[in-house]
Amino acid sequence: MKLLLLGAEWFDRLNSRFGDVAAWAVMASCFISCANAFVRFGFSISSNAWLEIQWYLFAVCVMLGASLVLRVNEHVRVDIFYGKLSPRGKVYIDLFGLIFFLLPLMGLMFDLSLPLFSRMYESGEMSSNAGGLIRWPAVLAMPVGFAMVWLQGVAELIKRVAYLRGQYAMDTHYEKPVQ
Repeated sequence: MKLLLLGAEWFDRLNSRFGDVAAWAVMASCFISCANAFVRFGFSISSNAWLEIQWYLFAVCVMLGASLVLRVNEHVRVDIFYGKLSPRGKVYIDLFGLIFFLLPLMGLMFDLSLPLFSRMYESGEMSSNAGGLIRWPAVLAMPVGFAMVWLQGVAELIKRVAYLRGQYAMDTHYEKPVQ
Protein backbone atom coordinates (compact mmCIF):
# COMPACT_ATOMS: atom_id res chain seq x y z
CA MET A 1 0.00 0.00 0.00
CA LYS A 2 2.91 2.35 0.69
CA LEU A 3 4.05 2.09 -2.92
CA LEU A 4 0.52 2.84 -4.13
CA LEU A 5 0.34 5.86 -1.84
CA LEU A 6 3.65 7.10 -3.25
CA GLY A 7 2.14 6.79 -6.72
CA ALA A 8 -0.95 8.70 -5.56
CA GLU A 9 1.25 11.47 -4.17
CA TRP A 10 3.10 11.62 -7.49
CA PHE A 11 -0.25 11.97 -9.34
CA ASP A 12 -1.21 14.73 -6.87
CA ARG A 13 1.99 16.65 -7.61
CA LEU A 14 1.61 16.15 -11.36
CA ASN A 15 -1.96 17.40 -11.28
CA SER A 16 -0.91 20.38 -9.18
CA ARG A 17 1.47 21.30 -12.01
CA PHE A 18 -1.33 20.97 -14.54
CA GLY A 19 -3.42 23.16 -12.24
CA ASP A 20 -0.66 25.77 -12.40
CA VAL A 21 -0.82 25.63 -16.20
CA ALA A 22 -4.60 26.09 -16.00
CA ALA A 23 -4.17 29.12 -13.72
CA TRP A 24 -1.67 30.70 -16.10
CA ALA A 25 -4.07 30.00 -18.98
CA VAL A 26 -6.72 32.06 -17.16
CA MET A 27 -4.28 34.92 -16.67
CA ALA A 28 -3.12 34.81 -20.28
CA SER A 29 -6.71 34.69 -21.52
CA CYS A 30 -7.63 37.74 -19.44
CA PHE A 31 -4.57 39.63 -20.66
CA ILE A 32 -5.25 38.76 -24.30
CA SER A 33 -8.92 39.67 -23.92
CA CYS A 34 -8.04 43.07 -22.47
CA ALA A 35 -5.39 43.76 -25.09
CA ASN A 36 -7.70 42.63 -27.88
CA ALA A 37 -10.47 44.95 -26.68
CA PHE A 38 -8.04 47.85 -26.39
CA VAL A 39 -6.67 47.34 -29.92
CA ARG A 40 -10.10 46.71 -31.42
CA PHE A 41 -11.82 49.74 -29.89
CA GLY A 42 -8.77 52.00 -29.75
CA PHE A 43 -7.34 51.36 -33.20
CA SER A 44 -10.18 49.56 -35.05
CA ILE A 45 -7.92 46.54 -35.64
CA SER A 46 -9.16 43.03 -35.04
CA SER A 47 -8.11 39.45 -35.67
CA ASN A 48 -10.01 36.21 -35.26
CA ALA A 49 -6.79 34.57 -34.12
CA TRP A 50 -6.85 36.63 -30.90
CA LEU A 51 -10.41 35.53 -30.20
CA GLU A 52 -9.61 31.91 -30.92
CA ILE A 53 -6.53 31.85 -28.73
CA GLN A 54 -8.79 32.89 -25.84
CA TRP A 55 -11.02 29.89 -26.55
CA TYR A 56 -7.97 27.64 -26.68
CA LEU A 57 -6.77 28.97 -23.34
CA PHE A 58 -10.22 28.44 -21.87
CA ALA A 59 -10.10 24.82 -23.05
CA VAL A 60 -6.72 24.44 -21.33
CA CYS A 61 -8.11 26.02 -18.16
CA VAL A 62 -11.14 23.72 -17.98
CA MET A 63 -9.55 20.48 -19.13
CA LEU A 64 -6.29 20.77 -17.19
CA GLY A 65 -7.87 22.35 -14.12
CA ALA A 66 -10.47 19.60 -13.66
CA SER A 67 -8.00 17.13 -12.17
CA LEU A 68 -6.86 19.70 -9.60
CA VAL A 69 -10.48 20.36 -8.63
CA LEU A 70 -10.90 16.64 -8.01
CA ARG A 71 -7.68 16.53 -5.97
CA VAL A 72 -8.73 19.35 -3.64
CA ASN A 73 -12.22 17.81 -3.24
CA GLU A 74 -14.09 20.78 -4.71
CA HIS A 75 -15.75 18.94 -7.58
CA VAL A 76 -19.48 18.93 -8.15
CA ARG A 77 -21.45 16.26 -6.35
CA VAL A 78 -25.09 15.70 -5.53
CA ASP A 79 -25.29 16.61 -1.87
CA ILE A 80 -28.58 15.15 -0.69
CA PHE A 81 -27.18 12.89 2.03
CA TYR A 82 -23.42 13.29 1.64
CA GLY A 83 -23.00 16.20 4.07
CA LYS A 84 -24.77 14.27 6.85
CA LEU A 85 -22.66 11.10 6.53
CA SER A 86 -19.79 10.07 8.76
CA PRO A 87 -16.27 10.33 7.30
CA ARG A 88 -16.29 6.58 6.51
CA GLY A 89 -19.70 6.89 4.87
CA LYS A 90 -18.42 9.74 2.70
CA VAL A 91 -15.42 7.65 1.68
CA TYR A 92 -17.68 4.74 0.69
CA ILE A 93 -19.83 7.08 -1.43
CA ASP A 94 -16.67 8.50 -3.03
CA LEU A 95 -15.39 5.01 -3.80
CA PHE A 96 -18.67 4.07 -5.43
CA GLY A 97 -18.61 7.22 -7.58
CA LEU A 98 -14.96 6.77 -8.51
CA ILE A 99 -15.28 3.11 -9.48
CA PHE A 100 -18.63 3.16 -11.25
CA PHE A 101 -18.79 6.65 -12.73
CA LEU A 102 -15.62 8.75 -12.85
CA LEU A 103 -13.02 6.18 -13.93
CA PRO A 104 -15.15 4.47 -16.62
CA LEU A 105 -16.42 7.80 -18.01
CA MET A 106 -12.97 9.41 -18.11
CA GLY A 107 -11.59 6.29 -19.81
CA LEU A 108 -14.37 6.41 -22.40
CA MET A 109 -13.92 10.14 -23.01
CA PHE A 110 -10.17 9.66 -23.43
CA ASP A 111 -10.81 6.82 -25.86
CA LEU A 112 -13.22 8.98 -27.89
CA SER A 113 -11.17 12.18 -27.86
CA LEU A 114 -7.77 10.70 -28.78
CA PRO A 115 -8.78 9.72 -32.36
CA LEU A 116 -10.34 13.16 -32.83
CA PHE A 117 -7.07 14.79 -31.81
CA SER A 118 -5.09 12.41 -34.06
CA ARG A 119 -7.26 13.23 -37.09
CA MET A 120 -6.96 16.96 -36.53
CA TYR A 121 -3.22 16.76 -35.96
CA GLU A 122 -2.61 14.65 -39.08
CA SER A 123 -4.85 16.77 -41.30
CA GLY A 124 -3.64 20.10 -39.91
CA GLU A 125 -7.26 21.23 -39.70
CA MET A 126 -7.62 24.99 -39.53
CA SER A 127 -10.43 27.14 -38.23
CA SER A 128 -12.80 28.23 -40.98
CA ASN A 129 -12.64 31.83 -39.71
CA ALA A 130 -10.45 34.29 -41.56
CA GLY A 131 -7.12 34.44 -39.75
CA GLY A 132 -8.11 31.41 -37.70
CA LEU A 133 -5.70 29.04 -35.99
CA ILE A 134 -4.94 25.37 -36.33
CA ARG A 135 -7.36 23.36 -34.18
CA TRP A 136 -5.31 20.48 -32.83
CA PRO A 137 -3.77 22.38 -29.88
CA ALA A 138 -7.21 23.06 -28.41
CA VAL A 139 -8.38 19.52 -29.10
CA LEU A 140 -5.23 18.12 -27.46
CA ALA A 141 -6.50 19.53 -24.18
CA MET A 142 -9.33 16.98 -24.23
CA PRO A 143 -7.44 13.66 -24.14
CA VAL A 144 -4.79 15.15 -21.84
CA GLY A 145 -7.45 16.51 -19.49
CA PHE A 146 -9.45 13.28 -19.44
CA ALA A 147 -6.28 11.27 -18.82
CA MET A 148 -5.27 13.55 -15.95
CA VAL A 149 -8.71 13.31 -14.32
CA TRP A 150 -8.54 9.52 -14.71
CA LEU A 151 -5.09 9.44 -13.07
CA GLN A 152 -6.29 11.67 -10.26
CA GLY A 153 -9.30 9.40 -9.86
CA VAL A 154 -6.94 6.45 -9.40
CA ALA A 155 -4.99 8.48 -6.84
CA GLU A 156 -8.20 9.33 -4.97
CA LEU A 157 -9.24 5.67 -5.05
CA ILE A 158 -5.90 4.64 -3.55
CA LYS A 159 -6.11 7.29 -0.83
CA ARG A 160 -9.65 6.32 0.13
CA VAL A 161 -8.84 2.61 0.36
CA ALA A 162 -5.80 3.47 2.48
CA TYR A 163 -8.00 5.69 4.68
CA LEU A 164 -10.42 2.81 5.25
CA ARG A 165 -7.48 0.58 6.16
CA GLY A 166 -6.20 3.18 8.64
CA GLN A 167 -3.04 3.85 6.61
CA TYR A 168 -3.81 7.36 5.37
CA ALA A 169 -5.20 10.44 7.08
CA MET A 170 -7.45 12.53 4.90
CA ASP A 171 -9.82 15.42 5.35
CA THR A 172 -13.30 14.23 4.39
CA HIS A 173 -14.86 17.63 5.04
CA TYR A 174 -16.97 18.88 2.17
CA GLU A 175 -18.65 22.23 2.36
CA LYS A 176 -21.82 22.45 0.33
CA PRO A 177 -21.52 25.35 -2.12
CA VAL A 178 -23.54 28.43 -1.26
CA GLN A 179 -26.12 29.16 -3.95
